[in-house]
Amino acid sequence: MVLFLKNPYFCVKIIVMRSSIPLAERLRPTSLDDYIGQKHIIGENAVLRRAIESGRVPSMIFWGPPGVGKTTLAYIISKQVKRQFFQLSAVSSGVKEVREVIDRARMAPEAPILFIDEIHRFSKSQQDSLLGAVEKGLVTLIGATTENPSFEVISPLLSRCQVYVLKSLEKEDLEVLLAKAVKALEYDFGKKIVIQEPEALMRISGGDGRKLLNAIELVVTSLDDLNPEATELVVTNDFTTETIQSNLVKYDKQGEMHYDVISAFIKSMRGSDPNAALYYLARMIEAGEDPLFIARRMLILASEDIGNANPNALLLANTCFDAVNKIGWPESRIILSQTVTYLASSPKSNAAVAAIDAAQALVRQTGDLPVPLHLRNAPTKLMKDLGYHDGYKYAHAYQGNFVEQEFLPEAISGTVLYEPQDNPRERELRKYLRDRWKEKYGY
Repeated sequence: MVLFLKNPYFCVKIIVMRSSIPLAERLRPTSLDDYIGQKHIIGENAVLRRAIESGRVPSMIFWGPPGVGKTTLAYIISKQVKRQFFQLSAVSSGVKEVREVIDRARMAPEAPILFIDEIHRFSKSQQDSLLGAVEKGLVTLIGATTENPSFEVISPLLSRCQVYVLKSLEKEDLEVLLAKAVKALEYDFGKKIVIQEPEALMRISGGDGRKLLNAIELVVTSLDDLNPEATELVVTNDFTTETIQSNLVKYDKQGEMHYDVISAFIKSMRGSDPNAALYYLARMIEAGEDPLFIARRMLILASEDIGNANPNALLLANTCFDAVNKIGWPESRIILSQTVTYLASSPKSNAAVAAIDAAQALVRQTGDLPVPLHLRNAPTKLMKDLGYHDGYKYAHAYQGNFVEQEFLPEAISGTVLYEPQDNPRERELRKYLRDRWKEKYGY
């Protein structure tokens, strides 16, 4: 930015250097009132906000995608409760660093906040080193993870922490953040910035606030480089897309494109394209992605997108996960490749996930309906006298190991939750169910 100070006697040219600190860091909020998003946990009267305002915060795990404010919220909590704040990254820290923080915590008047970013990358022994300090209250642990803590955090530590799920930012949140960014960039560049078309920026962000700020900073810088004499910089969808695509083409397992590539990987297998799936697998391998992360996602897909269309898919995916865990690199890439091509080439069905979704929706709608008496166990005489178990027919005592009887509560008798789909295996299942239940379920 260039400013001119003029008077009748002299003219001074002052060059103001733009900040070298990334915009996302400069706009990091420092209070709950400035924090954007996550109203479900820190909005007015929300559970975490009440805990923070009371000054009694438990150890906790923040689980959510990148760029939604996990680190920022941890720092704000430490300021709000007036506690010392220690920050470690599981990528670069180990047991030694953890023990050093715990030793320093023993000297603190109140338990400091120990924030561990990417806690899912800590090994079992590293997580074990935290247990005693958390249990004794020497530190209040706040861990951040993009992975399901049920899989990645050891049970003893997880049981001592409250898990809070952080969500991708909503459109309204991103609009507020974009307005703040424009104001800061106008000050930096000394020019008016007009967001003529925000759609591309919103789409690129994917609910990731940091990604949005990085994108708008990159776009505005590029516009200024192309038009150094302009007094107004106009942001359009075409220019945004062209700029971002030419600058963010590399997969980064810890950054911007991690979720884009894994999403493309899953969708390629779901879409039965082994070639595309292998390409995205190679992208992840070359970037040094955790092979167990890849194997875990395939394990989910085997049930969610293939299911009973090919039950062997789940068995192979589970074997793949175990084998990758045992073998390690570089041989694991071959096991992953075999499983990817098998899953991508398998017939597809989402009947299993549709069935459980329908079943849960029915339970939420109808509540706890009484279980039919003949299906209830009768371990006591009173229960027998009340008719428990009376009239139950043992299937194996009948021809074909089947006898028709009612298994659902009376109020929802005949409800169909599982719909076998149109593939060879599930056509066989549909025929089996039709032969036994005749017209009851319409199979």
